Amino acid sequence: MLMTQWNEDIISVEGAGTLYGLFAARVRRTPDTVAYRSYDSHARIWQDTTWRDMGRAVERWRSALSVEGLAPGDRVAIHSRNCKEWVMFDQAAMSLGLVVVPLYVDDRPENIAYILEDAAVSLLLVNEATHWKNIAPVCQQLEELQRVLLMNAPDGLSEQVSADKRIRLVTDWLEEGGGLPKVRVEDPHALASIVYTSGTTGRSKGVMLSHYNMLSVAHSALTMIDCYQEDLFLSFLPLSHTLERTAGYYLPIMAGATVAYARSVAQLAEDLLRIKPTVLIAVPRIFERVYGRIQGQLEKKPGPAHALFKLTVRIGWQRFLIGQQRMNWGVSQLCWPVLQRLVAGKITSRLGGRLRVAVSGGAPLPLTVAKTFIGLGVPILQGYGLTETSPVLSVNTLQDNDPASVGVALRGVDLRIGEDDELLARTPGMMLGYWNNHAATAEIIDRNGWLHTGDQARIEDGHVYITGRIKDILVLSNGEKVPPGDMETAIALDNRVDQCLVVGEGRSWLSAILVLNPDGWLGLAHRYGLDPYAPESLKDERLRSRMVARIREQLHHFPGYAKVRRVILTLEPWSVENGLLTPTLKVKRLPVLKRFSVDIDEIYGSGPA
Repeated sequence: MLMTQWNEDIISVEGAGTLYGLFAARVRRTPDTVAYRSYDSHARIWQDTTWRDMGRAVERWRSALSVEGLAPGDRVAIHSRNCKEWVMFDQAAMSLGLVVVPLYVDDRPENIAYILEDAAVSLLLVNEATHWKNIAPVCQQLEELQRVLLMNAPDGLSEQVSADKRIRLVTDWLEEGGGLPKVRVEDPHALASIVYTSGTTGRSKGVMLSHYNMLSVAHSALTMIDCYQEDLFLSFLPLSHTLERTAGYYLPIMAGATVAYARSVAQLAEDLLRIKPTVLIAVPRIFERVYGRIQGQLEKKPGPAHALFKLTVRIGWQRFLIGQQRMNWGVSQLCWPVLQRLVAGKITSRLGGRLRVAVSGGAPLPLTVAKTFIGLGVPILQGYGLTETSPVLSVNTLQDNDPASVGVALRGVDLRIGEDDELLARTPGMMLGYWNNHAATAEIIDRNGWLHTGDQARIEDGHVYITGRIKDILVLSNGEKVPPGDMETAIALDNRVDQCLVVGEGRSWLSAILVLNPDGWLGLAHRYGLDPYAPESLKDERLRSRMVARIREQLHHFPGYAKVRRVILTLEPWSVENGLLTPTLKVKRLPVLKRFSVDIDEIYGSGPA
């Protein structure tokens, strides 16, 4: 991609002061450039909104919020899909010194109620009336919640909703705003947001982040990865996810780039073709799903297609290594223009054809997946961080990209290896602490100011390599310690497996619980003459043996401990709704083990295969 005319216009941390100061500075600097692109479902067109438009809209939201009787430090929450109104509310609230609590739209109602009560939220913005109906029954007794704002109620308010005096339609509420209030926050270190963690092992904890925390991380990221005014981000990770909020929202404002809001994950493929983004921020599962679809399609094609694809990835990977100055040019590179036209270009065009950089974070990205996409010409950069660090601690760069690592430390971030190979961090993005939980804060941040990540790692030549998760280590009955995370990731790359959990704590050997892909299951059932609708079919020993063999193929590069001997098969997906996934799509290990406890006891009682 030619970028000879692309321009940089970075707002410094000092120039911004606060997150609202960042927004106001951008409105002043580039009022007539496009800030956001979003789909109007009524007009069925994509519409652009300039920074000047955003500035005027935020003033209306500020005015309306100012008459709610809220004081600086009061908490307000947002329960909405990604949209420009999310930004308007966020900026208006922070300008008044209010503390924003983002909620996941797909989170379970009881968890949403817990967060609202724990943070003592006074005002809640909800995207859809249907969303409020889902959570209203568990929110009725929340005394602190004085106002509920509904952005969309196309058929008007039902009697059930309108009976609640706390509820207002945003369109009406905005019209009744008062005068333009003064900006009430100027301290960069003031509390800006409380972000609740996913809660894989227990109740969610509220991470307190300041304006400076998120500003400093966004600016440091810009020193690692260039961002231009002409860049176009496609936003589809929830803004309640700290990676998307810092890197996909505040960072583009800092750089003056444009953000387009995807309609939905289901429509992501169409939106990529329409928007043609230059920057994409995603979690590994997105790339894994695309990888799985590619592998599934290849299985249906003749052998020469397989060979051509593998050749393209191999030559493309060599091309990448040459660009990284880790390999000398070879004559095989003469094949690349043809391979790019026949194979690689067709895949990158599905991503819009303009992708300049793709950042993967939130979980480990399998090296096989990374090498495949990089070999095809997709510039994936893996990063690492925690909600508690706003969130980014490290990231690869286009000039120094080792996809086996999670990159090098951001500017201002100190990383070191502690006891048990645990990665420790000190960063300007360090949280202020956990909301109303001093004990938990003291557990994760020691007296010397080092944050204990809970991840095992090594650092070589400045690059950080995550090797395991301390709390997730399985200890077998013989004392052998097994880190299951990488194994689960590798197993899930099988296009017949949608989800996976490795089991073996206190046992003499490993097993795995597999959620089968529905299409893959139909093929397997047909192969073994099984009724695909009969639950007992999933216990067929021929089928189980076949899946064990496929697992061994996925794990053949792993050390000797990585040997799964039995499997439990299921067709029911693990989801947020059934309590087996967090809102960030991480598996809740303990609830899954409890759900399958009978099956686990059964296979261990019968012994290894």
